[in-house]
Amino acid sequence: MTKKIVFTGGGSAGHVSVNAAIIPEFLKNDWDVTYIGSKKGIEKNIIETEFPEVRYETISVGKFRRYLSVENMKDPFRVIKGIFDARKILKKTKPDFIFSKGGFVSVPVVLAGRMLRIPIAIHESDYTPGLANKIAMPLASKIFTTFQETEKDLPKEKAMYLGAVLRDGIFTGNASAGKAFCGFTNNKPVLLVMGGSLGAVKINNLITDNLDALLKDYQIIHICGKGNVKSELKQRGYAPFEFVHEELFDLLAAADVVVSRAGSNSIFEFLGLQKPMLLIPLSANASRGDQILNASSFEKQGFCKVIQEEELNDRIFNATLADLLKKSDEYQEKMRQKRPFKTAAEMYELLLKVMAAKK
Repeated sequence: MTKKIVFTGGGSAGHVSVNAAIIPEFLKNDWDVTYIGSKKGIEKNIIETEFPEVRYETISVGKFRRYLSVENMKDPFRVIKGIFDARKILKKTKPDFIFSKGGFVSVPVVLAGRMLRIPIAIHESDYTPGLANKIAMPLASKIFTTFQETEKDLPKEKAMYLGAVLRDGIFTGNASAGKAFCGFTNNKPVLLVMGGSLGAVKINNLITDNLDALLKDYQIIHICGKGNVKSELKQRGYAPFEFVHEELFDLLAAADVVVSRAGSNSIFEFLGLQKPMLLIPLSANASRGDQILNASSFEKQGFCKVIQEEELNDRIFNATLADLLKKSDEYQEKMRQKRPFKTAAEMYELLLKVMAAKK
């Protein structure tokens, strides 16, 4: 009889990337795979584009806001409807297991799964759990953590330090192909700037306002988010993109230094590739502070340099970037000493063991 699994998670690319890494292993081993997400979230585009063979189901979704809004009064009803939607899908699908990556869309799925006594595993990417995962954790059979420090604050019988789960393709990038795609030469180092799946206005503006000065020393790949490409700035040595899909691994391979937010999945990929990083975490005013903690953990281990968004200006940015490149060998040596990640195949085998233990 065909084994069945349901994946859930969404709202940002970080809440989908681990699922996207593992799904091919289940498909390869003839599992029936269903993904439960929202109608308009980024997860829908990612899953339907990358995995047309995966059944994508949608549910009603509320949002956990940390600010006052009229929408806050509607959200409890959306979540309740989402639970009924998820329960209906799960009763129809009859999965053997649910794997949740978090994000607000995952909560109704986990609640419905618990009602139906389906074993559930949760993966937490950040240093501290997000609100959705905090709600879901008491209902889970197993909680995987990316940072070792996270494990100590969770129930011992459930928590397991795992490290990051990296996409298999991350190590297949071709630096020459990445440079050719951008029209770059080998004469200057390549700076890869990534603002996250939702873009980063302050980082984008810093690069474009400081472009002439930066291009004297670097060739720049700038992944700046939807609607943020300024076509009038395109020139030799500067390659801006809204998003990159097929070519991303080649661009990562081509990069000598990466400038990025501090989302967990991205920075662990840079770590796996031993790319020196300049991290600019989202400020505490714009988030729950998870990226600040992620970046701090990496900085303490000698993997990166960090500039807090409130302190960011072109002078500090340029000086920090130059120092990072100058000492890139030291940072890469620190990263070589660590392997805090699992491959998708290793994660698949681990999940099989968790499932077997719950029978």
